[in-house]
Amino acid sequence: MMKKYSILLVIVLMSGWAKLQAQTADDILNNYFENTGGVDAWRAVEGMRMKAKVNQGGMEIPLEIVRMKDGRQMTSITFQGLELKQGVFDGEVLWGTNMMTQKAEKSDAEATEMMKKEMNDFPDPFLDYQDKGYTVELMGKEDFNGTETFKIKLVKEPITVDGEEVQDVSYYFFETENFVPIAIHSEIKQGQAKGMMSEITFSDYQEVEGLYMPFTMSQGVKGQGGQPVTMDSIELNPEVSDSDFAFPAEE
Repeated sequence: MMKKYSILLVIVLMSGWAKLQAQTADDILNNYFENTGGVDAWRAVEGMRMKAKVNQGGMEIPLEIVRMKDGRQMTSITFQGLELKQGVFDGEVLWGTNMMTQKAEKSDAEATEMMKKEMNDFPDPFLDYQDKGYTVELMGKEDFNGTETFKIKLVKEPITVDGEEVQDVSYYFFETENFVPIAIHSEIKQGQAKGMMSEITFSDYQEVEGLYMPFTMSQGVKGQGGQPVTMDSIELNPEVSDSDFAFPAEE
């Protein structure tokens, strides 16, 4: 009788292991989109306007982020009565305000080309990822700050950094209960933190016109704490003007 129970236990354990092995990245992503509004609703998004506050050294700085399906985007920062635009892209030209001179400056060709590739990521890099030439891989389960998550590796098109082509790889952590991402890790490719891991975290998911999106996030270097950003509102499919994204005419 004991031998019979032992065999039964082995069968049960093997069945559970098989189910775990059968879990794929696509299963997790399908659950993610279903739980946050559905694939069709995400595909219907033409643009977003996000009004938020970033905490900079204890000071809350208002900002507005606009992202459109056709690639147009910009971030407007209100600081000491001034409106400063950063990361402005009209589909061809990438530019921003020089913080010292307060004048608009165009970005170099490398940064502009990188921005053009990021157009594929709206509204979500995992949406129809196969059509974009991206690949995903389930790396297994991993604890992230006390939360059990599925770790998924996302490989996008290669990018050019300092004249060299490098892989564009990110690791997303989806909580196992609700299948929503709570963090992203990716290697920093430029600047003083080159070679270190960036960390973006997400929380406080709320409904926006039938879709669920995070209203709190932070961004920084892994292990060094992040810069908190809190959303005040998110508007889908906002009305925008081409002039909002256009590089200012020379005076």
